[in-house]
Amino acid sequence: MTAPLIISEETGLLLAVVLGFFFGLFLERGGLGNPHKLTGVFYLTDFVVPKVMFTAIIVASIGFYFLSDLKLLDLNRVWIVPTFFWPQIAGGALFGIGFVISGYCPGTAVAGLASGRLDALVTLAGISIGSLLFAVVYPVIEDFYQSSPMGDATVPGITGANHWTILALLVIIAGGMFFLMEKFERKVR
Repeated sequence: MTAPLIISEETGLLLAVVLGFFFGLFLERGGLGNPHKLTGVFYLTDFVVPKVMFTAIIVASIGFYFLSDLKLLDLNRVWIVPTFFWPQIAGGALFGIGFVISGYCPGTAVAGLASGRLDALVTLAGISIGSLLFAVVYPVIEDFYQSSPMGDATVPGITGANHWTILALLVIIAGGMFFLMEKFERKVR
């Protein structure tokens, strides 16, 4: 069984491959397999990536909570990565540095490789080497890695606010960001 869906493991694996294929296809067709589009965010010239990401976050969040409220999805069975504040801040910074240098995140690097981009292959090699290096140094940094635990931290859980209130605020904030990004993009062009 693959929680929270009640399906067989084989069906879950097949579904993962099919969804992964279409995820990569849509990334590439949307231009997100191009490192110039990805790094455009950092150079303040192209804001497609944050628009796509925020839209995906909002749609997925609304879908999860809507299905949960209809009792079609048990959110207690959805695994949330435990929060370790400072290690995840450090990891996010390292990820951001790698993103700026390579122009890819792991998913877009695979999409770029599938479209024949050599720089995506170099990025994936760097990700692999970085992962192996992390495994080697983990015993040295384990105390830091396990520091500042917050458990399964969610915004509704931390604030005590209703999830629909948080989602409404998120939609308003994203709409404001999209408006400002569009305005800035027009001004730069």
